Amino acid sequence: MNFVIVDVETTGGHTKESKITDLAIYKHDGTQVIDHFQSLVNPEQRIPEFIVRLTGITDQMVADAPKFYELAKEIIEFCEGCVFVAHNVAFDYGMFKSEFKRLGYEFRMPQLCTVRAARYVLPGHASYSLGKICADLSIPNTARHRADGDAKATTELFGILIQKDENQLRTFIQDVLNPKSVHPNLSLESIEELPNKTGVYKLYNEFNQIIYIGKSIHIKKRIEQHLRNTKTAKGQQMIQDICRVEYELTGSELIAMLLESQLIKELKPIYNRKLRKSLFPFGLYDQQDVDGYLRLKIESTAKKHEEPLLQFTSRKDAQGYLEHLVEKLELCQKLCYLYPTQSACFQYTIQQCKGACIQEENPTSYNLRVQSYIDQLQFNGDTFFLVDKGRNKGEKSLVWIENGIYRGYGYAPFHFHGKEPLHWSRYIQTEKENRDNKSIVHQFMRKPSGQKRIDLTPITRLF
Repeated sequence: MNFVIVDVETTGGHTKESKITDLAIYKHDGTQVIDHFQSLVNPEQRIPEFIVRLTGITDQMVADAPKFYELAKEIIEFCEGCVFVAHNVAFDYGMFKSEFKRLGYEFRMPQLCTVRAARYVLPGHASYSLGKICADLSIPNTARHRADGDAKATTELFGILIQKDENQLRTFIQDVLNPKSVHPNLSLESIEELPNKTGVYKLYNEFNQIIYIGKSIHIKKRIEQHLRNTKTAKGQQMIQDICRVEYELTGSELIAMLLESQLIKELKPIYNRKLRKSLFPFGLYDQQDVDGYLRLKIESTAKKHEEPLLQFTSRKDAQGYLEHLVEKLELCQKLCYLYPTQSACFQYTIQQCKGACIQEENPTSYNLRVQSYIDQLQFNGDTFFLVDKGRNKGEKSLVWIENGIYRGYGYAPFHFHGKEPLHWSRYIQTEKENRDNKSIVHQFMRKPSGQKRIDLTPITRLF
């Protein structure tokens, strides 16, 4: 098996819009370098100033260089029968595909990423960027951000990976290049064309049935993970069944989560069995005990008929959340069923519980903190919008909470200046609130994100 280790410099960071300005290819037979190809390339477009500062390649340097179409035949012949290797292979391979596509040629080669291979064979490094991993391994590179310098450094890294453990690298290569029993009708070209953007995807079998629905902030990467998931029987079976992929961009991660939940319940894909009834099998419940204290408890939602205050994907997550809540609000471990005892809880002994466990703190004082938290979970009856990225640059996404109740989501034009938030509901596709969509919104709002909360009381403008 021969390999071509490739690096390119370009006019920008997007494969569809940018052009190659510099390329280098080292051919390796698994033991040593056996051939080398390098050339500047006239991109037939201006090189931006920030790229000039990064690479040192100017318009004058490439003015008399061959254009890509003049090198295309030689590149194809040089790479024939080899595995395409690069550091962050998706970019370099994507640039080759884009350049050849402009010429009406479908460029396709098996690919290997030295970032992923290095993580597999040489675990434990703080960073696997080319500069950092080369520094760690004492690989010299006197021409950083030039194709030949970076390709040569990547070739030396590739050689180290082989020398470190050839059998381990060979196993990794086989797993990457030969996914187990991919369906013959699955178009690999369609997989390569998938966007690495936020949205929901559907996997179909040969009978045009939806077999799995998922969401991701990087759709293409997630699909590729599915096609490499050979560690479980379910993963291997899915690989054999996937025949087609469809996707819907949402822009907003929150909307992707809401849409995924909705579609799974409606369409009931066979590989989403565990998620059909509820994404959140555990809930946080409140109850008042005989002494008048409001208690919080984690229980299975399947065993309860009432609506939980909050839901979780696992008991471990739920338990961790409640432990954090107890510490933050100075609640009692005993009253939250985290510390079974007939006397004072442990938090009381370290003065982080005010003594509700032994009735030293009265129910009125204790319940104020619990009720304040419960009111917060009900959004305090507020009406507001969560504003985030849209599916494209021309719009924003909106999620609407009205009087503490989830009402739905939608998309508005990016420049909706002068329109009061009171009128934004016209952009919303309304839905009925249920356990899952309410918990999804709560869960998402608990973590840092780029969304903005716009309250309608008092009415404010977004821009």
